[in-house]
Amino acid sequence: MELRLDGKVAVVTGGSRGIGLATAKRLAAAGARVMITSRKKDALAEAVATIEGEAAYFVANAGRPEEAEACVEETLRRFGSLDVLVNNAATNPYYGPLAEIDLPRAEKIIQLNQTAVLVWSQLAFRASMGENGGAIVNVSSIGGMSVEPGIGWYNVTKAAVLHLTRQLAAELGPRVRVNCVAPGLVRTHLARALWEDGEKAISARLPLRRIGEPDDIAKVILFLTSEAAGWMTGQTVVVDGGAMATPSGGVAK
Repeated sequence: MELRLDGKVAVVTGGSRGIGLATAKRLAAAGARVMITSRKKDALAEAVATIEGEAAYFVANAGRPEEAEACVEETLRRFGSLDVLVNNAATNPYYGPLAEIDLPRAEKIIQLNQTAVLVWSQLAFRASMGENGGAIVNVSSIGGMSVEPGIGWYNVTKAAVLHLTRQLAAELGPRVRVNCVAPGLVRTHLARALWEDGEKAISARLPLRRIGEPDDIAKVILFLTSEAAGWMTGQTVVVDGGAMATPSGGVAK
């Protein structure tokens, strides 16, 4: 089955690298017109140049509602609609026990990883999807389904995204489908500290014997945004190389 998004317009947050950029490439290759957004103009310009298809960028911090609103407005002005939203942007500026995390960093992680998912979904619904329909895919993590040392607060916010997906699906249907993908450990800049020094050992523990690549996740996101997933909403698809099928539960994105 060929997955096509001809005539659709997609916004991908955190779209300048990693899973976001891989997703933008997949959506554009499937016929969508794509707007990618992140904080750094130079990185966005370089990323857009690698996308085959119609694509543009908008500089915005995904965690700031006013910048998110400006991005949605520019998407409508440039492309005329907003049919697909991929809430991919995330951050994790803290590694350590919950007992020692400071409030500013805890709030920053919530703002981008959790609240921004709500804000962007609200904006997309009000601007276009509420009337014309659409598909939203939220990027969570298998960390939201397990307990791990060091990245506990990040995982708390990713667990929230799992339930937020179900709640939005219940409230925004039938016009809008809302699904979620939960990656395992993927070769991204955000997760570099988790895989860079131990990739060989980690891979050996996984049933598929390798960590993920951004395109492994992008392909599933394309499926979830396409009509092939037309009767799916409120679901979380785990893409982890089998990590959750191991006794240790694997490691998170």
